[in-house]
Amino acid sequence: MKGVEERRSLRPLAGVLGAIAVSQTGTKISTIALPWFVLTTTGSAVQTGLVAMFEMAPYVVLKGLSGPVIDRIGPRRVSWTMDLVSAVPALLIPLLHAAGSLSLPVLLALVAVIGAARGPGDLAKQVMVPEAAERCRVPLERATGLSGTTERLSATIGPGAAGVLVALIGSMSALFVIAGCFAAGSLIIAATLPRDMGRPHRDPDGTDEDLGYWARLAQGFGVVRGDPLLLSLALMIAVTNLLDAAFMQVMLPVWVKDSGHGPEVMGLLGTAAGITAVTGSLVAAAIAHRMPRRTVFFVGFLIAGGPRFLVLAAGAPLWAVAAVFALGGLGGGFLNPIISAIIVERAPRSHLARVQGLVSSLAWSGIPFGGLVAGAAIGGIGLAPALVTGGILYAVTTSLTGLRPEWRGMDRARRAARAAGQPPPDTPTEGPADHPRTAAPQ
Repeated sequence: MKGVEERRSLRPLAGVLGAIAVSQTGTKISTIALPWFVLTTTGSAVQTGLVAMFEMAPYVVLKGLSGPVIDRIGPRRVSWTMDLVSAVPALLIPLLHAAGSLSLPVLLALVAVIGAARGPGDLAKQVMVPEAAERCRVPLERATGLSGTTERLSATIGPGAAGVLVALIGSMSALFVIAGCFAAGSLIIAATLPRDMGRPHRDPDGTDEDLGYWARLAQGFGVVRGDPLLLSLALMIAVTNLLDAAFMQVMLPVWVKDSGHGPEVMGLLGTAAGITAVTGSLVAAAIAHRMPRRTVFFVGFLIAGGPRFLVLAAGAPLWAVAAVFALGGLGGGFLNPIISAIIVERAPRSHLARVQGLVSSLAWSGIPFGGLVAGAAIGGIGLAPALVTGGILYAVTTSLTGLRPEWRGMDRARRAARAAGQPPPDTPTEGPADHPRTAAPQ
């Protein structure tokens, strides 16, 4: 009976991770299928970037603005509802294309709906990870590591599946699979989580019970603005995310097409990076709560960022490109568990969706413009110079940021707890916490 109870106790975390897995897989397939469709039908890198912008701009804006709603009505309801909403336009795109009614404005409108629904849906799942960790009595960084592993596994399966699907049945038919993934994410959340999970966390003193939407949003802004580490973290990742979006949405597809390859090569490179990223995330899940965050964080960015740009610019053979992608994936696998743990530790639990949504939205603010920047750069100076410029900017951004003093606070809370003979912030208590997690000391 004891073994049965232990297995049952993992259900909350398994349910959240399962929903993240299927919905993220659908998202990863769409990031290859839609740009490839636009690029091959129009031949325009600018239009390819425009479609990516219309999906990501609503994603970023709604992810940042939905935090007060999630905190008020609970992440569970938002998660399964938004997954269903995402599935509808994913179904409509191929149906309208088959009917000859899919003009560029219609496509832009439909991908905007997908992005607008994915932002709150993804945030709601992320917000439920700490609660699932507490219910399962799992250290926070282990839970965020498993969440990162799940996302990385989706990033591994998604590009490979996208390459195969696009090659076999076409990019439009692949959208039926994407819609099925979104619907499955909704079903998992609705059917597998305990009924009392994913409800709103109330402020213990009840001060925010009567607050309106904008007052709640202002509370979240206050937490982010008053924490130099959270603010610096979001701003740095905003730059790297813009460069990542430029690379994945336009630069890589253009390089693949100009090199005479097909979409399966994008799937191959994504899979090479994804496999090693899963390995890195698994290691992070096992031991990240014992590792020095600051060192791991910046070394991970050093090998995950700039080298991908430079190896393509150098005209290296495909095997060398795949090797660089694999090494970058290994470094990148350690990043998200650390980022997620920092946000959860430094935000009051009753404000978590607001803080996490605002940090994520700020960090993702450059993504909608990445494709357009890449398209303009390629049109202006050519692919190889654009790749070299992107690689240098990536390395400079991640190296210089680490010299700022607030980054020393990444490990300070755990060191202080150990010095006082207390469990570190990412160590679970004997049961689910009913009080909000306070911000770590500066």
